[in-house]
Amino acid sequence: MKRKVIVAGVGMIPFSKPGKSEPYLVMGERAARLALDDARVPYAEVQQAYVSYVYGDSTAGQAAIYRVGLTGVPVFNLNNNCSSGSSALFLARQAVESGMVECALALGFEQMVPGALKGAYDDRPSPMARFAEEMTALQGFDPAAPRAAQFFGGAGRDYMKEHGIRADTFGRISVKARQHAARNPMAVFRDTVTLDEVMAAPTVFEPMTRLQCCPPTCGAAAAVVCSEDFARRHGIDTTVSIAAQAMTTDTPSTFDSHDMRKVVGYDMTVAAARQVYEAAGIGPEDIDVVELHDCFTANELITYEGLGLTPEGTAEKFILEGDNTYGGRVVTNPSGGLLSKGHPLGATGLAQCADPTCQLRGTADQRQVEGARLALQHNLGLGGACVVTLYQRA
Repeated sequence: MKRKVIVAGVGMIPFSKPGKSEPYLVMGERAARLALDDARVPYAEVQQAYVSYVYGDSTAGQAAIYRVGLTGVPVFNLNNNCSSGSSALFLARQAVESGMVECALALGFEQMVPGALKGAYDDRPSPMARFAEEMTALQGFDPAAPRAAQFFGGAGRDYMKEHGIRADTFGRISVKARQHAARNPMAVFRDTVTLDEVMAAPTVFEPMTRLQCCPPTCGAAAAVVCSEDFARRHGIDTTVSIAAQAMTTDTPSTFDSHDMRKVVGYDMTVAAARQVYEAAGIGPEDIDVVELHDCFTANELITYEGLGLTPEGTAEKFILEGDNTYGGRVVTNPSGGLLSKGHPLGATGLAQCADPTCQLRGTADQRQVEGARLALQHNLGLGGACVVTLYQRA
């Protein structure tokens, strides 16, 4: 039988711009220690560790973990692009739920460099080649624009084409993100912006301006998960548990639909969300707070519909009526999201775990969503993988 999995502890360090962070192994150690301290669990009790990062050498996970302790436990290194952190959480949760271990650590970190994302190798086939070919066939390729922005900007264009929404609807998401980030001391960008400022910023790839794109960021985050029995034996707070979790990868529709929304993972999101709702016996209308993958405003908008937070074709109405923020139907990205908090690739999925945990504990301070009981996390990586996690308050 599957066992209940408790989120025993979470930890993250303030994110920073490239060149202003500590080395990855120092950041990783700090986040791991924060999560262990939050759980009040000594590292010696951890039976497995899953460590995520995208830009790093083999066994970088061990380099960070060894600074916490040399206990001989298995350490697994993970790279699933932007969904690496939640992939680590998925495996840690699975190990505990199955009964393989009683306590596991998921740790993510990233030490990034300035500028747009790019591959590390040019002497072998790119894992993104098929995606890039489909994108080029559908909309061409602009060598002057960042590739990631072209993927997600193309998805925004396809949505605009089908539903006739205004370009500044995407900009409103950035305004909301900064308003939320102003309450988050961990966010990189905490200054609020107006819609005029967002739309007047330099265009990166239509319909998105610079203020609609997440920044390259350095940082680390971690989570300790354990069984309910382990928690009780060690006096651990059992307020927050993982009620359901699903991980999906691409299906033929990603390429066969010839739709940029599908190329960037819309169908992965839909499938993962449905699996989570079915497993938990709830619907999207039951969710109080969501941390979703807003690497670009276009992706936040289509993800509202992918997660079922609003019916297909109604995302603009959802935004204009304020249903995506405090006082609305569901608060999305109270942390400020990737757009404002930052996006250190390997750490993002675990940073997304930290905020819902605080929300359900009632310790989110100025970001607190009143009466939050169910929180959803959505983490997406092109290439591809999507992880959706449902957290529940006891």
